[in-house]
Amino acid sequence: MLGELEQVGETWQLRFVRELAHPPAKVWQALTEPDQLRKWFPDQIVVDEWKVGAPLEFKPGHGLPDHQGEVLAFEPPRLLEIRWGTDRVRFEVVPTKTGSVLTLVDSIDEVGKAARDSAGWHVCLDSLESALGGNPSDSSADKWKDLDDAYAKKFGPEAATIGPPEGWTG
Repeated sequence: MLGELEQVGETWQLRFVRELAHPPAKVWQALTEPDQLRKWFPDQIVVDEWKVGAPLEFKPGHGLPDHQGEVLAFEPPRLLEIRWGTDRVRFEVVPTKTGSVLTLVDSIDEVGKAARDSAGWHVCLDSLESALGGNPSDSSADKWKDLDDAYAKKFGPEAATIGPPEGWTG
């Protein structure tokens, strides 16, 4: 269930695939509606309207500074791609007989943060699954740390040279 890391040209891609027991429309709401995003996404996202080219403002909390992004692709209810700081994050939703498959691909510019970011996305996707099922999530710092260690072991030491941002409290 751990994500994958692959080098693509000058960038690195973190890939996660989750089979969800929920229809694409419900998953899409979790990806784009503010009340649903708050249940699983690490930052508050401020957007006037979801459309290609729309500016995004990310408010991470935890004492970290706000940062900017942009909607790069928007094809409801199957594709959303955003720029989140320097990352490009792509969400693809595909219907299945029993719900949907969500694929998340995060294109990062530094392999040193692959373990850190993979652990974060893993916790986020666990929280998303819990939220879709109507359950509160457990996004504790201990869970993140265990996953960070697992991803560092899986990807190797070069993927774990950059830790959490200064001021991050989990």
